Amino acid sequence: MIPVKWTDESVEMLDQRLLPNEEKWLKLRSFNEVADGIKDMVVRGAPAIGVSAAYGVALGVKNFVGTNVVDLEDEFDYICEVMGKTRPTAVNLFWAIDRMKRTFQKAKTENKSVSEIKQILIEDAKAIHEEDIESQRLIAKFGGELIEDNSTVLTHCNAGALATGGVWGTALGVIRGAVNQGKKISVIADETRPYLQGARLTAWELLKDDIPVTLITDSMSGHMMQKGKVQAVVVGADRIAANGDTANKIGTYMVAVLAKANNIPFYVAAPLSTIDLKCPTGEQIPIEERNIREITHIQDIQLAPEGISVSNFAFDVTPNDLVNAIITEKGVARAPFTESLHKMFEE
Repeated sequence: MIPVKWTDESVEMLDQRLLPNEEKWLKLRSFNEVADGIKDMVVRGAPAIGVSAAYGVALGVKNFVGTNVVDLEDEFDYICEVMGKTRPTAVNLFWAIDRMKRTFQKAKTENKSVSEIKQILIEDAKAIHEEDIESQRLIAKFGGELIEDNSTVLTHCNAGALATGGVWGTALGVIRGAVNQGKKISVIADETRPYLQGARLTAWELLKDDIPVTLITDSMSGHMMQKGKVQAVVVGADRIAANGDTANKIGTYMVAVLAKANNIPFYVAAPLSTIDLKCPTGEQIPIEERNIREITHIQDIQLAPEGISVSNFAFDVTPNDLVNAIITEKGVARAPFTESLHKMFEE
């Protein structure tokens, strides 16, 4: 399951807005179309956003018609600026853009031609994608070892293959890893209002993999924990601060509080590209606000009265004291996270 692909003519995205009812691939033929695809949530999930942004930058450079490196650099900078304005919370977006900038500058310093720079950037975008998939495989391995046999795992939002470069996923990668290790695992997926990523995407992924999954409302999580029906919680992340504070889909904080109250381990699964060591705590993480229509409507059906005041924060921050462990491709980090997370970047 690969949600975003590179072709010689376009960046292809599986339109996740239509799942599970329709599987439709969009061919995005310009960097502006890729940026719109990210902003409009054709693709979503921090790792997938990073991969998509890298491909968008590469596509924009590929379509440049000039022959002068100076002019190409001006276009490149503008493309990166457009990509950087799409989703402010997902740090993988900025990580991918920064990497592409370093690649461009290295090629420029080596006096590469316009055509050579184009190919170098395409290859680096492909490498970002391949590295993301390998990171997921390792997260699945390390995380799967934390999940006990005969467990039911609750997950919030969708941190599966659809939210990454594909194949494993982060939170769902941990579940897939446990299953691959021969453990009997079932999943509880909360619906994840307002965009219903749990109901539409997580349930769809797990059904395709024949992993037992039960769908619940967001407000049912506490009851399920209280009745002993949850043995672990695993979520993904859009940005992790240097101290382990974790920004993820709105409602994650609530799930973490409930897990703590019921003595259930709460795990975060994310690649190192999601960890922002320049961000000291969760207080500095920008929280995206989205169109209020996502709350007042489901598709074209209006649910709320006209004129009602609405808040639609897309993410919240879970404090590090509610997080039992952060699972990365370098292994499992535990408190104090200011030490364990920094150490992973030194290895």
